Amino acid sequence: MRIGINVGYSGSTMSVNMDVIKQADDLGLHSVWAAEAYGSDAVTPLAWIAGQTKQIKVGTAIMQIPARTPAMTAMTATTLDQLSGGRFLLGIGASGPQVVEGWHGVAYGKPMKRTREYIEVLRQIFAREAPLTYESQHYQIPYQGSDASGLGKPLKSILHGRQIPIYVAAIGPKSVSQTAEIADGWLPIFFSPERGMKIYKEGIEAGFAKAGNNKEYKDFDIAVNPNVILTDDVQAGIDMIKPMVALYVGGMGARGKNFYNDLACRYGFDAEAKEIQDLYLDGKKKEASAKVPNQLVDEVALIGPKERIRDRIAVWKESPVTTMICGIGQPEVLPLLGELNDG
Repeated sequence: MRIGINVGYSGSTMSVNMDVIKQADDLGLHSVWAAEAYGSDAVTPLAWIAGQTKQIKVGTAIMQIPARTPAMTAMTATTLDQLSGGRFLLGIGASGPQVVEGWHGVAYGKPMKRTREYIEVLRQIFAREAPLTYESQHYQIPYQGSDASGLGKPLKSILHGRQIPIYVAAIGPKSVSQTAEIADGWLPIFFSPERGMKIYKEGIEAGFAKAGNNKEYKDFDIAVNPNVILTDDVQAGIDMIKPMVALYVGGMGARGKNFYNDLACRYGFDAEAKEIQDLYLDGKKKEASAKVPNQLVDEVALIGPKERIRDRIAVWKESPVTTMICGIGQPEVLPLLGELNDG
């Protein structure tokens, strides 16, 4: 299993711990990933990181699809890929309606359809086989609407790039199946090796079959993102992660429209998920965090002393997971990750 690290996105100020990232680079870790919500973007930190590292790959987890045209994403990806010596991994995702409509000011619409079209345009741009033309529900290139100037013409990327690996953040069974069909990798959140493949396996394999090119698990990078906490007090480590799980399961979205709450229910924590959401949306965040099941946190994270983390990661290695993007807050975790990294 390949091991990477996740630097996430900013709080009220933006900083990147380059000492940790350079150590990860020296240890031969696979990749470092950055995110975006409605503060820092995912690309600028990676440009900063790529310019100060030698071999570690740099990936977006994720660039928000509604925030950029497919052409802008392709331009950004190819530029950073070439400046980094071919180290860029393109992770994209639909985000959620609160951010898409509340921050970017565009319709959330049909995210699966938009994602499929987006990737089709990206592939065309990367291929450079002909000037870009595309017409579907979400994208019309060149634009020919009633307010068009009439001067648009098909163009081909000036940059001669490559087919950069495309990862998709997906959480619903149908969107995961589509990801298996059209993408090179999948970025799941809160992935449990004990439960995840039970709910996703059928859809993933249906996606492979629909791809029509003999696609298999070996052709598809499942890149999970557990938090890693090195501690002798397992319960204390679990308690550190509970507020973040409560935020997603309870507060990320509205009642009836929370993808993370839905996931917790599919994992079998229906009653707990409802209670967490009710408490969180009522402003009782501490009480919501206390209701997050220990078992759920322990399954989606790596917590404990070195021996326990080694034992737990063995469960992940028995699954189809191929890359682990670790959230770390302790520099002392890095040597252990270096030992566990397979390439």
